[in-house]
Amino acid sequence: MKAYLFDLDGTVGETLPLCIAAFQAAIEPLVGRKVSAGEIAGTFGPSEEGTIMALVPQHFDEGLSAYVSHYTRLHPEMCPRPFEGIPQLIGQLRGAGKIVAMVTGKGPLSGAVTFRQFGLESAFDEVVYGIPEGPSKPQGIARVLEHFALAPQDAVYIGDMPGDVTIAHAQGLKAYAAAWADSADVQVLKDAEPEALFTSVADCARYIAQQEGLKA
Repeated sequence: MKAYLFDLDGTVGETLPLCIAAFQAAIEPLVGRKVSAGEIAGTFGPSEEGTIMALVPQHFDEGLSAYVSHYTRLHPEMCPRPFEGIPQLIGQLRGAGKIVAMVTGKGPLSGAVTFRQFGLESAFDEVVYGIPEGPSKPQGIARVLEHFALAPQDAVYIGDMPGDVTIAHAQGLKAYAAAWADSADVQVLKDAEPEALFTSVADCARYIAQQEGLKA
């Protein structure tokens, strides 16, 4: 492989519970009621702007500002660091001359907060964020391929959701399923038929090292 593309939430860090908590803290005062995790997750696909627009369109600016504020405040407590082994895996790949990119549905506002918290501001050769209008990972993957003049078969996408596997395959990439988050559903990921599935970052790193002939 010439390039490794990563998802963010649930793949690089356990940030999904943080997203839910920040959305609840931002939205509930604006709508005057409890907002369930399921209601929030049901809007995922677009960036955070899309979630705010879906749930509190009449308070968009206030809601987005509050979300970023709560996300920033809660991050050190709820998700202080990436999954164990992620920085080392990225370093291993970059040290071997691989292109390492990020394609996420997350928007740039919260994405920047997470990269800063994790100390990964300069870890990726390119970062493609989500957009408010809707899911955009296929376009993001295509953008990375075009930017680095890569053929699809020269890249792999690493993500934690069955949809990540489906999207990667639709774009002609291999897919590695990241099943190391607490929220991961291993069987559902297996059913999506990724080329490989890992329940720990260490297993993923060993597999890649073996495939690439790298020192683990």
